[in-house]
Amino acid sequence: MAVQFRDYYEVLGVGRDATQADVKKAFRKLARKFHPDVAEDKSTAEEKFKEINEAYEVLSDPEKRKKYDALGANWNGQAPPPPQGGGYSTSGGGQMPEGYEFEFGGTGFSDFFERYFSGGGARRAAGYGGGSPGAGGKMRGQDIEGDLMVTLEEAFSGSMRTISLRKADPRTGQVVTDEVQVRIPAGIGEGQRLRVPGNGGTGVGGGEDGDLFLRVRMAAHPDYRVSGHDLYRDLELAPWEAVLGTTISLKVPGDKTVQLKIPAGTGNGDQLRLRGYGLPKKAAPGDLYVEVSISTPPAVDGEERELWEKLRDVSKFNPREN
Repeated sequence: MAVQFRDYYEVLGVGRDATQADVKKAFRKLARKFHPDVAEDKSTAEEKFKEINEAYEVLSDPEKRKKYDALGANWNGQAPPPPQGGGYSTSGGGQMPEGYEFEFGGTGFSDFFERYFSGGGARRAAGYGGGSPGAGGKMRGQDIEGDLMVTLEEAFSGSMRTISLRKADPRTGQVVTDEVQVRIPAGIGEGQRLRVPGNGGTGVGGGEDGDLFLRVRMAAHPDYRVSGHDLYRDLELAPWEAVLGTTISLKVPGDKTVQLKIPAGTGNGDQLRLRGYGLPKKAAPGDLYVEVSISTPPAVDGEERELWEKLRDVSKFNPREN
């Protein structure tokens, strides 16, 4: 099956000489625009958001970006062979027609990503399925692995996803498409695997079908970073808010808003902890850490400048003596 090349630079709207900072800035801008919760056109926002995430997944990782740049230079409209030790399984232990590739739908990743940048890569899972026929010529169907993009909102509340998988029936040689309902439990984390029994390769000679394993890849979020079950987000403060203290209305996952108290004397880089506002887990939910950065006005004039000058003259604070 033909695999269509993805121009990740075009997706993010950056040049090939873009810095990592440029890539991050472009991603955050687009991710906020197309996030399904806030996008004006929700019918197309979800797919666009996943497309942006896929591009950022590759271009934000120096090793993946290097590999992508080399791949693009030799693309010439046709897919080069899959890399050794990765990508798609083409023979599946003798059960799949030679040259056949499994093809996913609904995972959040394109076939191009699955082939060249997926850790699972729609391949046979090591140590599962395949092998030689057993007694009576029975052979268990191979297990299949792939990546599943999960958004922060799905990880927070849980969801159901419909995944399609194109594969060959070894009994007839015909390519068939199966649709599978996959439950994503609340609190799922990066790297965890979801097992869908009996939805892998078809068994031969009466052998049982293999299983489908989907490895969770957390989608990047424009505002939050995920670490285990804890969440991190940045918060910019004006100098007077940090010095005098204030209370800020802060939106948190779960479509809630909390009142965050900023203590007087909060410093640049300080972390404020909101207990229990991270991702769910059995014992107790994770926490949300708010990391403070203090922003200064880009320019001041008139009365505002006079007040800053007065503050300079009366203040005894000297950061270089502390």
